[in-house]
Formats: sequence, C-alpha cells, structure tokens
Amino acid sequence: MATTKNRIIKAIKNPAAVLVGRIGYENVKFIPDKTYLKIMYKYYMGRKLNLVKPESFNAKLQWLKLYDRKAIYTNMADKVKAREIVKVKIGEKYLVPLIGIWNTSEEIDFNSLPEQFVMKCNHNSGKGMCICQSKTDLDIEKTKADLKAGLEENYYYSAREWPYKNIKRKIICEKYLSVGNGELLNDYKVLCFNGKPKLIELHKGRFSSHQTEDFYDTDWNKTDISQYKSCGLPKSESTEEKPSCLNEMLELSGKLAEGIPHLRVDWYVLNGKLYFGEMTFYDGAGFDAFDRYEDDLMLGSWIHLPDHDTLKKH
Repeated sequence: MATTKNRIIKAIKNPAAVLVGRIGYENVKFIPDKTYLKIMYKYYMGRKLNLVKPESFNAKLQWLKLYDRKAIYTNMADKVKAREIVKVKIGEKYLVPLIGIWNTSEEIDFNSLPEQFVMKCNHNSGKGMCICQSKTDLDIEKTKADLKAGLEENYYYSAREWPYKNIKRKIICEKYLSVGNGELLNDYKVLCFNGKPKLIELHKGRFSSHQTEDFYDTDWNKTDISQYKSCGLPKSESTEEKPSCLNEMLELSGKLAEGIPHLRVDWYVLNGKLYFGEMTFYDGAGFDAFDRYEDDLMLGSWIHLPDHDTLKKH
C-alpha cells in the first residue's frame, strides 16, 4: 500500500516523468540530455538535480553522464570489446569462455550450441538476455525474437548513459557458470572511486524472485547501506562468507578503474576462481535512491569530479 501511495504522489508531483514512462523513452529523444536527467532525477530521487555543485553519489553520476565523455568508455561498456580490454589489462584467464558473437539472431545455429549457455546483447542490460540451463527446453523462436528486440533497443535513451549510445550492437554468447542444481552464482559488484575500490555490492539470487542486495566494505564487513525502498531488493538475513579471492578481486578492479571518477566492476566466483562480468559507469543509472540520504552523500564524497570548463556554465 505504501509503495502504491508513493507512486501516486510521485506521479502528481512529476507529470513530465510519467509522460516519459507512458510514451516510451525512445520517443522523447528530442529532449536534451540535461533536461531529461533533471526530470527523471526529480522523479526517482524526490529532489532537484544540482549540476553546479553536486554532492551526492547519484547527483554526481548525472554530472559524469553529461561532462565526462571519453571515447574509451564506449569500448569499456561494450560487452564484446570489454573482453579485449580485460585481456590486455589483467589477463585472459579472467574472461568467461566465449562461445560465439553474431550480428543478428538469425545467424545463430542453435544446434551447434552446448546444452547450457548465457546469451545477451552487448549494448544493454537485460532485454534479450537468455540464461539457458537446458537447451532441450528452450523456445528457440522466442529467444530469437527477444534478442532481435534487444538489438533494436537504443539503451542510451532510457537514462542517457552516454557510453552505450554508439556501441555497435551484437549478440554475445558465453559459457554458463553454475555451482550446480540450477543455482546462480553470486554477483559481486565492486564500486571504485577514482580508481580505488571502496564497496562491494553483493547480489544473491539474481534474476530470481528472491534476489537480495547487500553492501560490504573492502574488509568484508557487512554494512547497513540499503536501497530497498527504491529497488525492492531486501538485505539478506545472513552474512555471506568472505570470498577467498577478495583481495585479488579488489586489486584487479582498481586496475580496470584506474583514472576513472567512478566505475563498477562486476565479478563471479566459481570454485575460488574469478570471472569478469562487466564494467558499468553509472550504478543503477544514478536513479537508485538510498534508504538514507546520508549514504548517498557519503558515497558522493568519494567521487572527485574532474575539472571541466562547462561546470562553470551550469
């Protein structure tokens, strides 16, 4: 009831954001990035976006979307090209084994694929993804249609995350990693600030109805940071065992994040071995509010924004 009430209040206070939601973000691409981000930030965060002197984590992510636009970011966000960056910077052994890369879903020969695999688009998050645990039970035509829809999505327009805008869209297929019994691996998301790992965002049961989200510091102390009110992901009731490769995970994340104001590096751990997931510049698109605003400010204090002439104008 409280969630429904909050949505109604948001809708009344932010009719422009509701309009975007109704007609679709790709249909409002004419709205300038800065204006769009101000509209959506007010809707999700419940406060105005200050781009002159941003202080919170989520506000600074919006600033970075607008003003920190290095060409290399596009390659780092590209799930295909990111593999080459990882190979060069930290080593090929951290990559999930590759099965194939295609330009369209029609090119895929499903008969040649193994019984289990993970297939996704290289330029977005979620749409078109296929986690296949049993090819025998897979609806191939639906999978093709989902991938086609994913390739057609310009993910940039949903939250104006600039690095995704010009990625050459492809489909990538990697080995399915599992501890067995259909159980999905934990997703370790290392939040780096100016090249230094500071927090690990742990997702358990991802892509399931019982997904949880916890935040650990770099010494593997569970914190009380939460985004439950905005994401709907509760904290787990127990403390996860410290990964044996935690120090390696943190060191490698720092190498990949070197020279970048903020970068999230995702990892999987299987039998003590690290596997790289992806790199993300804007955790939650900068629209996932923290249950306590002071946590937003704390994380924000860890980001040192680069000098930029346009800062004086906005």
